[in-house]
Amino acid sequence: MSCAQSFTVRVISPAEIDRSGLHRSNLEGMRSCLRSLAPPAEACLVDGFRLGQAAPEHLAVVDGDQRSAAIAAASIVAKVVRDRAMRRMDALFPHYGFSSHVGYITPRHSAVVRERGPSEIHRRSFQALCYEDLVELEEARS
Repeated sequence: MSCAQSFTVRVISPAEIDRSGLHRSNLEGMRSCLRSLAPPAEACLVDGFRLGQAAPEHLAVVDGDQRSAAIAAASIVAKVVRDRAMRRMDALFPHYGFSSHVGYITPRHSAVVRERGPSEIHRRSFQALCYEDLVELEEARS
C-alpha cells in the first residue's frame, strides 16, 4: 500500500448482495471504487472481466492476479480487509467461528449454520449445501 498513489475499498452488505446478486454487486463495487479515486486512475486493470459501459476505462486481464502485481496487490488488500472484518464479526457472533474460517465455507461452519440458522451477516441468497435447510430453520424460528 505504501507504493500506491491512492486506493479505495468498498464493503458490500449481505443485504445488497441478496438484492442485486453477487456478481452485479461486485461490478458496482468496483465501478464505485474507480469513480471515487482522486485523482482518477491513469490506468485500470481488472481481474478477469469487464466492468461494463458505466465504468471508467479499464482493461480486463484473465488470470490477472498471476499476471499483474497491481491486481495481486489489490487481491491481498481485499483479503486483509475481509479477514479483519470477519474477526470483528466473530466477536459479535462467536458461535459461527468467523475468525477461524474468515468467511469461507468449512464443514464445521456448515454444521453450525444448519444447527443455529444464519446470523444477520449471512447472505440469504447463498445456495450451498450448508444452507439447504435455511428455509426450514427460519420458518421454525418464526
